[in-house]
Amino acid sequence: MIKACIFDLDGTLADTLESMAYVANEIMEKFSLKPQPTDNFRYYSGEGADMLIKRCLIDAGDPELIHYEEVRELYRKKFDEDPLYKVVPYKDMPETVEELKAKGMKLAVCSNKPHIAARKVVKAMYGDIFDEVMGQQEGIRRKPAPDGPLKIAENFGVKPEECMYIGDTKTDMKTGKAAGMYTVGALWGFRDRAELEGNGADVVAGGPKDLLSVYKEKNHD
Repeated sequence: MIKACIFDLDGTLADTLESMAYVANEIMEKFSLKPQPTDNFRYYSGEGADMLIKRCLIDAGDPELIHYEEVRELYRKKFDEDPLYKVVPYKDMPETVEELKAKGMKLAVCSNKPHIAARKVVKAMYGDIFDEVMGQQEGIRRKPAPDGPLKIAENFGVKPEECMYIGDTKTDMKTGKAAGMYTVGALWGFRDRAELEGNGADVVAGGPKDLLSVYKEKNHD
């Protein structure tokens, strides 16, 4: 039986593609580096802001990562100041989350986004419906390490196998499987079916509302 749902944030609950591209490219231009197409950020993201910056810098013309520390600092500063620029919830996701909550689910977010920014984004888009929001922070290894989801399950008083972990990248699939949770690939996010299934997804959901069908099947509701 599923008693808790743990969501990734970027590419799962929130469409942050334009936001990441806008901020990163604004910084690239400051260093006379080449702005990158928005679609590239589907592949730059997924393993935390630091890896996103490294991938972007390499493609932008700084393969030696000479500007890495400066760009990293600016990127984090800009997102701490305004993590909501061009960020929107995916269609049907707010209603889906509400329905899951109404069924008695414990709800959480586990993100590689810095903790403060993650909390701000979730609060602005979803209010207080989530029981816990966990962003990247000291003492908890970032995904795909299972530390975050396992800590959330412990806090909720549920077993890992009683949790449904939902995300949109191979990092998320590896995280969910490492945590021993029922792992759902979000096809509406940044990556494709082949990546999700190839990295351990128990099932792939085509849209947010499909999560309700997955829940019903698992709980025989």
